Amino acid sequence: MEWYQYFLSMLTLVFAVASIVAGIFTAYFGSGKSRAVGGILIVIGLIVGIIFLWFAGLLGFMGTPMMSFKGAVVDSVLAVIGAVVGALIALGIFLLAIMKA
Repeated sequence: MEWYQYFLSMLTLVFAVASIVAGIFTAYFGSGKSRAVGGILIVIGLIVGIIFLWFAGLLGFMGTPMMSFKGAVVDSVLAVIGAVVGALIALGIFLLAIMKA
C-alpha cells in the first residue's frame, strides 16, 4: 500500500465527518445565513463521504474507482484509534498527577 493511499483515505474520511459535524452545529445553533452555511457543510460532507465509501469499495454499483482504499482504511483507522487511546492514557496520567500534587 502506497503512502498516499493512507493519506488520502484519512483525509477524505476526517474531512467528511468534520464537515458533517460542523454543519450540524452551525445549522442548529446558527441563525439566518449561518444555517444556510451549515446546510452546505452537511451536503459537502455527505458528498465527500460518498466518495470515501466509493474508494473504500463499499459502493460497488458506482463502478470501479481509480484507486482503492480497502487496505488503507482498516490500517489507518486502527492507527488513529491507537493514537487516540495512547493520547487519552497520557492525558489521564497527566491529570491524575496534577490532581494529586
